[in-house]
Amino acid sequence: MSTLVIQDLHVEIEGKEILKGVNLTINTSEIHAIMGPNGTGKSTLASAIMGHPKYEVTSGSITLDGEDVLEMEVDERARAGLFLAMQYPSEISGVTNADFMRSAMNARREEGDEISLMKFIRELDSKMDILDMDQDMAQRYLNEGFSGGEKKRNEILQLMMIKPTIAVLDEIDSGLDIDALKVVSEGINQMKGENFGCLIITHYQRLLNYITPDHVHVMMQGRVVKSGGAELAHKLEAEGYDWIKAELGIEDETVGQEA
Repeated sequence: MSTLVIQDLHVEIEGKEILKGVNLTINTSEIHAIMGPNGTGKSTLASAIMGHPKYEVTSGSITLDGEDVLEMEVDERARAGLFLAMQYPSEISGVTNADFMRSAMNARREEGDEISLMKFIRELDSKMDILDMDQDMAQRYLNEGFSGGEKKRNEILQLMMIKPTIAVLDEIDSGLDIDALKVVSEGINQMKGENFGCLIITHYQRLLNYITPDHVHVMMQGRVVKSGGAELAHKLEAEGYDWIKAELGIEDETVGQEA
């Protein structure tokens, strides 16, 4: 079992504090979901975990199996087993999908143990079939000219091929119609197991109709203020966030920024 531990994490953007003491523990074999109003720091948390230079960690810690994640460069975090499916995936000209994924897979393998081309192609074809993706997308430049839904499927394709230890999925459901949502959810469900843990950031309970989380957390004002099981997501969908604010004496959100 592997464990990602976030303790009392404080993060600033351009001198403005966004995260104000986040505590979270994610084990492999677990799926966690974070929900919350806009501007509460959910995407900031994802970016801080992966080491985006815009986000300055001012105090607190992030460890993966006891190793200090904050001391790692971005590529080192990926090689250690962390993965981020971005809310807005970048386009990269001149690098095909297939080349990008094979390089990312080999970066996590020992020298001399690189995946063979034939094994890679067989695995890629199989995963693309699961995600109902056209085979020619493998030879297209990374995300270039992709629709929003194609980009999200491509993020899940990368997830399934790279097989990280802990994945952070930042609003992977945004902009998806119901059919695409089902396909993306199936890809994530295929990853569930003792060697994989996942943190899903979402605004909507609808994704959790297809992926049953073990833990649901609510973020407000830069902190995790409430945690529970899958039933918490259903209550939020039915009643919104006002009951939590009233229960905890939280005033309206003041963060106002979430990147």
